[in-house]
Amino acid sequence: MAREVKCSGCGKKGLWLELPSGPFCSRRCKLLDLGQWLDEEHRISGPLAPEHLEDLPDEFQEEGETRRF
Repeated sequence: MAREVKCSGCGKKGLWLELPSGPFCSRRCKLLDLGQWLDEEHRISGPLAPEHLEDLPDEFQEEGETRRF
């Protein structure tokens, strides 16, 4: 079942998870986001705690357990 999501780059809504560039609407948005990570504009603030994983959408759940990335 396709789900409409907002592009993390430009904010447009669409079925971006169906595309090879998903969750971005285009390769351009995907590369712009990568550049922000490489320039350290985006950072992971700290390690994940178990309560951070409780609200993940169903597509990230596997047989009642959270997927390990």
